[in-house]
Amino acid sequence: MMIVLGADHGGFIIKEAIKKYLDETNIEYIDIGSYNTESVDYPVYAKKLCSKIQDGTAELGILCCGTGIGMSMVANKQKGIRAAVLSDEFSCEFSRKHNNANVLCLGGRVVSNEKAMELAKLFLNTQFESGRHERRIAMFE
Repeated sequence: MMIVLGADHGGFIIKEAIKKYLDETNIEYIDIGSYNTESVDYPVYAKKLCSKIQDGTAELGILCCGTGIGMSMVANKQKGIRAAVLSDEFSCEFSRKHNNANVLCLGGRVVSNEKAMELAKLFLNTQFESGRHERRIAMFE
């Protein structure tokens, strides 16, 4: 499974923490930036990440900004993207199981590095339950 990561300046630090987890567990990823804490425009990174999922380069994405909200707003406007802003384990698990979320959005000013890694692990390792949920997901489009 290929993962794509993106962040603005507010999410750069937690993106780097998530990369450490991915490296330790040998999960392949593409880092589309940003690459430091200098101010950038989050929509650029959200759209770039979503295009990697849309074209089949990656299955899942993780976007990080200050709160996760801005990234999720942009991501959810892209066709085929189901982005969820998450900060707790229950919501994270069920965003995958029931909603088949394909983009995790996290806030660098909301969650710690450790929590970001825990949520990324849970998001990446939880499978969509399919069944009755497929009909609802189809209604998105």
